[in-house]
Amino acid sequence: MTRLSNASLTQLDAKVATPNYDRTAVSAGIVHFGVGGFHRAHQAMYLDELMNQGKALDWGIVGVGVMPGDRRMQEALASQDHLYTVVLKHPDGNYEPRVVGSIIDYRFAPDSPDAVIELMADPAIRIVSLTVTEGGYNFHPVTGEFNLENADVQHDVANPGEAKTSFGLITEALARRRERGVAPFTVMSCDNVEGNGNVAHKMFTAYARARDAELAAWIEAEVPFPNSMVDRITPVTTPADIEELSSRFGVEDAWPVVCEPFTQWVLEDHFANGRPAFEDAGVQPVEDVEPYELMKLRLLNAGHQALCYFGYLAGYRYAHEACNDPLIVDFLLGYMNEEARPTLAQLPGIDLDAHCRTLIERFANPEVKDTLARLCAETSDRIPKFLIPVAHAQLKTDGELRRTAAVVASWARYAEGVDEQGETIDVVDPLKDELMERASRQREEPTAFLDNRELFGDLVDQPRFRDAYLAALKSLHDNGARATLKMLVADAK
Repeated sequence: MTRLSNASLTQLDAKVATPNYDRTAVSAGIVHFGVGGFHRAHQAMYLDELMNQGKALDWGIVGVGVMPGDRRMQEALASQDHLYTVVLKHPDGNYEPRVVGSIIDYRFAPDSPDAVIELMADPAIRIVSLTVTEGGYNFHPVTGEFNLENADVQHDVANPGEAKTSFGLITEALARRRERGVAPFTVMSCDNVEGNGNVAHKMFTAYARARDAELAAWIEAEVPFPNSMVDRITPVTTPADIEELSSRFGVEDAWPVVCEPFTQWVLEDHFANGRPAFEDAGVQPVEDVEPYELMKLRLLNAGHQALCYFGYLAGYRYAHEACNDPLIVDFLLGYMNEEARPTLAQLPGIDLDAHCRTLIERFANPEVKDTLARLCAETSDRIPKFLIPVAHAQLKTDGELRRTAAVVASWARYAEGVDEQGETIDVVDPLKDELMERASRQREEPTAFLDNRELFGDLVDQPRFRDAYLAALKSLHDNGARATLKMLVADAK
């Protein structure tokens, strides 16, 4: 077994791809907040691909962690010269390992906030990027406004040189660049958040405004926040993944990443101070990301919702199990082709027929082992964004929407907290208590769940949607998930 490090790269199994560039020649150009599995399987891997082409050597990544749990990532990466392994898990069981070298340093911000601020104030840093998850943007779940009541935010406003949050650190770095006459960097969100650049722009300027109105105006005018659409299924790394990398390939890696082979990144081409030639690594630079984002939300994300509740109620526990069931696949493709696709604009560079087939293949990858429980979690944050807009769009055009309504009904049935075998379902949702209370009444009050206007708006008042929903919910109660799917698929033929 070989411990991963710069010195050991030449000793690794020939099946393990390694950087073909001189890592000592790589200099920092990007500071990234939130170095988790997705970042390392996505943005950092695209940079590594460019570096393997002899490009972007002045765009090395310095990771930054601000949360207490980030200490572990700092220690893992530091112990192996900031190298790590990405393992692509192909559906046929083939594993494709690759050592990535584009991250050249990692800073744990609580150790020295000022050092992190000065790093970003350096003119060499031209992009600060983010994968901090939706919760990392500190907006109120109802109003969508920046939460100025957050204690760490209040601390940072009062003590900008000792900032604790990404908002405080990044804004103070921009303030120092402004004072020193240094051009601003671009703030590039890579989070799976709709309008991620717009969200970042709104939150960072709100923070800056609380601190200094003139600084906020300068950021508003000078700092780009490009939107992007990112896609790659990246499960949490498990001890079994670490052991498998060791046993199959002899690589000892403290924190590898496993992911599916598919990857996509559509990026708004709006940068203040240059950018790497991302397009040479397969990124699609565009003027407007929104149409591509809607494609992902309504096909992939909503497709996961169409799959998970019916699949779980039918007795499956993994996405790949459910997607090897022809009945579920027929239902999914019917939703994608007949209900979601009519709501999408033309997408240059995208073959939607091929894209939908690829989605089914991705969901059916047995090596990824994506659990239906994970896909069923946090639904109150998902279905209103991914699926409900499809229903509204189809209502406007008198389009088909029975499958969309049935997905909502399958969530309502799942929220009862007991599956068809009488086993308890662990409902994971910030609104769990309210959802389960409503679901508990729906056998006597069939619209009890759909009456939640905060989640579903006026859909309960729309006869076409309400009737389709009630028919699916009654069938789920009387006949079960598989019989309901058979009905929906047969009715479509």
